[in-house]
Amino acid sequence: MSRHMAGPGEAGIRVVPANEASWEDLQTVMGARGEASRCQCQWFKIRDKDWRSTPVEELAERLREQTGCGNPGSTATSGLVAYLGGEPAGWCAVEPRTAYVRLLGMRVPWAGRDEDRTDDAVWAVTCFVTRNGFRRRGVSRTLARAAVDFARERGARAIEGYPLVPKPGQEFTWGELYVGSRSIFADAGFSEVSRPTPRRAVMRIDF
Repeated sequence: MSRHMAGPGEAGIRVVPANEASWEDLQTVMGARGEASRCQCQWFKIRDKDWRSTPVEELAERLREQTGCGNPGSTATSGLVAYLGGEPAGWCAVEPRTAYVRLLGMRVPWAGRDEDRTDDAVWAVTCFVTRNGFRRRGVSRTLARAAVDFARERGARAIEGYPLVPKPGQEFTWGELYVGSRSIFADAGFSEVSRPTPRRAVMRIDF
């Protein structure tokens, strides 16, 4: 998949594998301040004992290497970049679940499931970032749909996401919702397969 064509409700949004985007565009999405800028989408990639001691510059360099930004001929990358009106607008992390080492010791996504944690054929969507000024315009929903195609075309057997599930009337900050909302995954065809904690669901598509 090199392009996800815009459909109803997502007019003007174009999605490309991150290696087809420039590093400058991805950093524009991450921003200069806030959680996305500080994390560089590495929280799931680094074990807890090493997280606090890893400087932001190293986190960014890791992301740059993982995405292969600016190398359209590369066969490997770790996510997708969305453009709206030609401007970089969003990011979605999606790759084999085994790439996210922090998941190995968490209740999510394993509690109550008989899963092979070493299965490279199961992919995961772990993070969404929407650039300031582009939120509530369908960017994350478009990225979630594109992630399904991206994983399937690269041989995934299944794809999962781990959204927060608010109680009625409860609101989360944007920083908490980086994992995506349940409705975003449902709209992309995912179904809930478990609820490892009261506020976290596992959503999945088996291809």
